[in-house]
Amino acid sequence: MTDRASTLVEARRERIERILGRSLTPPRGTPGEPLSEEAREYLAEEAQNLYWNDLEWERITDEEALEEGPIAQLAFPGFLAFIRGLLLHEVMPDSQAPASPRPQVVEDVLEFLARRVVELEDGLASPPEGEIEAIRGELGLTSQLVDLVLYQFHGVGPKDVERIEAAG
Repeated sequence: MTDRASTLVEARRERIERILGRSLTPPRGTPGEPLSEEAREYLAEEAQNLYWNDLEWERITDEEALEEGPIAQLAFPGFLAFIRGLLLHEVMPDSQAPASPRPQVVEDVLEFLARRVVELEDGLASPPEGEIEAIRGELGLTSQLVDLVLYQFHGVGPKDVERIEAAG
């Protein structure tokens, strides 16, 4: 992770901890056989593909736009469902497969999102003609996604998320 990207993620974690007044706990991974590097890369690429697909759909439809701008929870449903699946610890009793949480992949996805935020911030310095609003929109959504993924990664509950969001 680049210095700016890792600083971004750590600053967001520290902010959450400060507002909640407690340390965030990292999720448990799957006990037993570790995830191969090939499988880890594949899952991270799938998450990135979902990000790009959800983002493109939002650009085309502008469905989730409100006065304040689009809401990441609504604009990235496939991406966020995939993240929840990567962190799943319990499955339904009739499930064909056991839960297999992969928090290391979610860390890779956080790295991707943080790098994207940095790229977009840099893009605002000298945006191509007519692109500034698109860059700002993607930056806002991607920045929201960093927070949403951190909340899921650390198991931050809805009431705590409300406290964090209310703190600005």
